[in-house]
Amino acid sequence: MGASVNHLFCFGFGFSARTLAAQLQRGDWMISATSRQAAGVADINAAGFNGQLFGSTLNIPADVTHILVSAPPGDAGDPVLRLFASQLQNLKSVVWVGYLSTTGVYGDKGGDWVDEDTPLEPNTTRGQRRLAAEQAWADLDLPVHVFRLAGIYGPGRNQLLTVKNGSAKRIIKPGQIFSRIHVSDIAGVLLASMAKPNPSRAYNVCDDEPCPPQDVVAYAAELLGLPQPPEIPFAEAELSPMARSFYADLKRVSNARIKSELGYRLRYPNYRVGLEALLPSL
Repeated sequence: MGASVNHLFCFGFGFSARTLAAQLQRGDWMISATSRQAAGVADINAAGFNGQLFGSTLNIPADVTHILVSAPPGDAGDPVLRLFASQLQNLKSVVWVGYLSTTGVYGDKGGDWVDEDTPLEPNTTRGQRRLAAEQAWADLDLPVHVFRLAGIYGPGRNQLLTVKNGSAKRIIKPGQIFSRIHVSDIAGVLLASMAKPNPSRAYNVCDDEPCPPQDVVAYAAELLGLPQPPEIPFAEAELSPMARSFYADLKRVSNARIKSELGYRLRYPNYRVGLEALLPSL
């Protein structure tokens, strides 16, 4: 996988894509990525990658071997497919496509465990859009792999920071649990899939320990030696519509497939290990 012909093209260059690119940069890879803003393209170039403006005039390089799609779908569906489906299918050298989806496609399972064979029954608009996008990508004649991500945290985005700056909340919704994943483990799973492609396969990307969200906040405060943020009943919490939508689903997400099929070993198997590793960087 270290051959110089490898060329990763990222549609969108957010938290997960940047982390993957940083890991690949250690090897012999060409990396291109898109942004919707000229300033974003400049940032990509400044990081040592090939930035391109996302839009109808974009031409995907013919030598692309790997594609990562992290751009979210909107009202009109998947923005990448809307503009570039025919271009993508004409690429001859693509050996791997990764589509970053969400565990929200499973919907509410009342706290039961879900795996990749569980029926997909999203109960939020965001989850329904993601499922439609998953299906649209699966219909293409490309080696598509779907990665259903749990809640993402990592450097610059974690509960240690929100506790430290005073914005953290311990929102209490009895019985509520979430799955989460450190961004470095997302990159690790993607690399493992690139090394062992299995087109049309879906993978849950989460750690080993679904838990109540207030437990993570409490542990962050403990690590920092700061007072516990006050408890706020869910009904009284001031949340954005997107934040509130996360509480509409209750399920435990199994990560057995990334271990058994990809041989992936989590660097951060639970939030405690993840937060402890982030503490020195504050």
